[in-house]
Amino acid sequence: MLDERFAAVGGDDLVERIYTGTRWAEGPVYFPAGRFLVWSDIPNDRMLRWDEMTGAVGPFRQPAGYVNGNTLDGQGRLISCEHGERRVTRTEADGSITVIADRWQGKRLNSPNDAVVRSDGSIWFTDPAYGIDSDYEGHRADPEIDGCHVFRVDPATGEVVRVADDFDRPNGLAFSLDESRLYIADTRRRHIRLFDVHDNGTLSGGKVFTQGTDDDTFDGMRLDDKGRVWAAAGKAVQCYDPDGTLIGRLRLPDSIANLVFGGLKRNRLFIAASSSLYSVMLNVTGARPVWS
Repeated sequence: MLDERFAAVGGDDLVERIYTGTRWAEGPVYFPAGRFLVWSDIPNDRMLRWDEMTGAVGPFRQPAGYVNGNTLDGQGRLISCEHGERRVTRTEADGSITVIADRWQGKRLNSPNDAVVRSDGSIWFTDPAYGIDSDYEGHRADPEIDGCHVFRVDPATGEVVRVADDFDRPNGLAFSLDESRLYIADTRRRHIRLFDVHDNGTLSGGKVFTQGTDDDTFDGMRLDDKGRVWAAAGKAVQCYDPDGTLIGRLRLPDSIANLVFGGLKRNRLFIAASSSLYSVMLNVTGARPVWS
């Protein structure tokens, strides 16, 4: 604990390792209706499924297009960022896959990394180049666009619009509780920025919410129901008060990529960290989607 405000978080002293055996765990997403969690193992080109009621782990999809980040839309459908196919997809109720975005201004995306869905149905995603830098997390290729940007998919037209173009390696992103602001991590610059979100789908501002140290390689993030930001940062999950103060850390032996709140009360934090999937019970609950 770094600040007395972290005392309210409480919860278990036990951090449970649910599974080990991945090469680079990413993109955990919890399905409340089925009480299961799906996450990515990017280099092994697969997605795994953990059943909360039985504890069983099995394959969800393989090959999986070197999927990285995942989330759910307002209808509970899976939204995935595929490094291999360089696209954002939606898995329909019948298991078919719909392509949401794969190009911007006629050029192929780099390798979509993480995504969030706003209550108006728009899908926002980051597009660094990790999936085309080498064959480890996708397929080596030359970029077609002029950098690594943040995009929005219009819910009415499907148009892919660039909303931020001044990032080195944009990564995790999360909306504030009222969706009026958007947090975006820049892994290479080791900071998280905070933007104002406007009704027309544009962003403004972009001040640095927190600047990390050399060890803080910010990746995925989520908010709890009090607006605190829980961010993957190297070998720790870091918890920030809404005013930007770092109030606590949860250290793990593995490099942490992403996290999600789940469980019946949304008070179980699931953490994807290199070779393993972890969980810890907390006294706080994850933010409820605005559309729920």
